[in-house]
Amino acid sequence: MALTKDKKGEILKKLNDIFGNSESAVFVSFKGLKVADTAEMRDALRAEDVGYFVAKKTLIKRVLSEAGLKGEMPELLGETAVAYGTDLTAPARGVQEFANKFKDNIAISGGVFEGRYMDKAEMTEIASIPSLPTLLGKFVNIINSPIQRCAIALNEIAKTKEA
Repeated sequence: MALTKDKKGEILKKLNDIFGNSESAVFVSFKGLKVADTAEMRDALRAEDVGYFVAKKTLIKRVLSEAGLKGEMPELLGETAVAYGTDLTAPARGVQEFANKFKDNIAISGGVFEGRYMDKAEMTEIASIPSLPTLLGKFVNIINSPIQRCAIALNEIAKTKEA
């Protein structure tokens, strides 16, 4: 369906805002995804402060060509959407979660990360980085581990001296 100039202008403005204000963006290829599944994905992404916007590839390419990003833009295949957010890894993580759930219907096809283009493999790798709260929890666990072992050892020594 053809878009009017006014509608294209609105979409271009929205895409400029997306790529100008977000820390990272993921290009999402989707095909045959049910409306209920799309709504579920949008809700899950929204809970992580990640936006999801569907636009024509030509409009996305037009905005990206003017953005002055480093690297080579990945090929946008099929129907394309953009997941974006201020957290560097949340968009990729959120999309990858649903890509694993709906293997044949949705996939990461690349993205923009810290001002440069990333291909599918790089964005999939970024998606495997845990969230900041998870990383902080792991860090605290690593710091706590020697203290915990020392307490266990002292407890065992105290048990043997009592016996």
